[in-house]
Amino acid sequence: MKHEIQERHLRRPLHVRVVTTPAIARCWSVNISQSGIGLIGSPRASEGPLEGQAVELEVRLPNDEAPLVARGEVRWRHDANNREEASTAFGIVFTGFEDDGAVRLARYLAGPPVRVAVAFADEATRAMLEAALADQVQLEFGSENPQVEAILARGDVSALVICGDDEVRALLLAELAAAVTEDNLTFEGRPRDLAARVVFCAKADPAHVAKLFDEKKIHRRLPPPLDAGEVRAAVMDACSAHAQRLEQERMAQELERNLLRERSLRAGPQPRAIEAGPGFQSARMQSVLEQVRLVAPYKVAVLLQGETGTGKEVLARIVHRISDRRDKAFVVQDCGVLTETLLESELFGHVRGAFTGAVNDHPGLFALADGGTVFLDEIENTTPALQAKLLRVLETGEVRAVGGTQTRRVDVRLVTASNRDLSHDVKAGRFRSDLFFRLNTFIVEVAPLRERREDVVPLARYFVDLFNHQHGKGVMGLSTATERALLAAPFAGNVRELRNVVERAVLVCPTGALVEPEHLPASYRGAAPGDGGTLKERLEQAEREALTQALVRHRGIARRAAVELGMDPVTFGRRARRLKVPLRAER
Repeated sequence: MKHEIQERHLRRPLHVRVVTTPAIARCWSVNISQSGIGLIGSPRASEGPLEGQAVELEVRLPNDEAPLVARGEVRWRHDANNREEASTAFGIVFTGFEDDGAVRLARYLAGPPVRVAVAFADEATRAMLEAALADQVQLEFGSENPQVEAILARGDVSALVICGDDEVRALLLAELAAAVTEDNLTFEGRPRDLAARVVFCAKADPAHVAKLFDEKKIHRRLPPPLDAGEVRAAVMDACSAHAQRLEQERMAQELERNLLRERSLRAGPQPRAIEAGPGFQSARMQSVLEQVRLVAPYKVAVLLQGETGTGKEVLARIVHRISDRRDKAFVVQDCGVLTETLLESELFGHVRGAFTGAVNDHPGLFALADGGTVFLDEIENTTPALQAKLLRVLETGEVRAVGGTQTRRVDVRLVTASNRDLSHDVKAGRFRSDLFFRLNTFIVEVAPLRERREDVVPLARYFVDLFNHQHGKGVMGLSTATERALLAAPFAGNVRELRNVVERAVLVCPTGALVEPEHLPASYRGAAPGDGGTLKERLEQAEREALTQALVRHRGIARRAAVELGMDPVTFGRRARRLKVPLRAER
């Protein structure tokens, strides 16, 4: 399933470690929204991504087992070596997510906006805090230091309430919450003045507490016995102070962005360009790009038609990127991977109790993309009932969640794609004619790869570089004979098939060597599999092909490839080494 993204006012403070490519040293997030993420780091001037450059990043959302893997573009970068907390700030606009990343992010953002950590509270204190605060904030309780540290390390906690009778433990936690490491970051990775505000409610020597207060390590002090009203007021004040400081930081970043825009305007208007990357060198694709350039500024539906794997999603992204909606959401949904019920829920959302398993309200992708662009791939796989609901959205701009009674008005630009000529489906009664005539305002036909051979070699060279990076290989490029073999191949699967073929070749080819025809699947070398050689050689070649293809499907991870083939991982590794199939070191 593929998805992608939303808007600025749902920004959530989040301070967690982020891994980026190109690398940003000591990189942490400052805030996150469905449309982008703010980062701070300490790269040298020659390091890290520059403005306008693509970036890949991994960030772990609170309580999410798997990291969120996203692609983005640096909208602005500010190197400020005089700042104590970080030398460089980045504004990243998301351009895509892996798997269901957009949905996971949207559901996190739809959760409680304010979280408060509570340390060392006994049962009576816990009950009092829940009665006083549960209607205002999400409380997270920890009875031991590791639990509390894990809660704080979520990166989205606004306040920390320290309770209990153990003075030493309480004072140590207060010190830890404000402990300063390199670059004036707390142990959570936040700049110190952005850390969770501490409300100290534990028993302690007043002199010790006064020292913490003077050092600005605690926000408020409430000595026991605790009064529910006072605790509520103190915690909400701490959350408010934290939010105000975060907003100041956000506004400073916004000001920097505006200054950069003003500088650009003073330099004079610049034409909005389309990146002529690999796969767009041919005359056919240049014509397609020209059509995209013409239609992008206008809010009209665009229908991309072409075979599977021709790059329709890439073109949809270009339509969005050069439109006036480029700062808003770009949401992708493949209509061929979900049942009608699930697809309706993904597109329009559902309310709690709408069906079995709907335990919470779920925002739909049309709502998440308000102001932006929705790309529906394989639109031909939708049912007539769902097509009627899509037509209503196009005609009225209103969506209604499954099980809901309220409608919501949205402003989205719809781009759709089909693997076949939809007009034939209309004639056959498989697709509603009224929806088709709303979608086909501007049709762009995307040629298959076999009809634009000029794009094959540039794409193949690009994929070699890509998979060298992804798999830690050092393949030197394509030999002339390999390029001729690729040019002669039919590529019924188009660019997607070429990508898979080159990835396999990069895995098979030794580091420091050129990709030769022998590194391609046999069918791409001009001979059928098994032709020539002894029976033993043919069997070994067939086994080599099976191991290599399994590795390609599992991104070079031998353990997963072994499971697919029903082999013991040790045996898989031994056979791969004997057959000279390259293995990636698993981390």
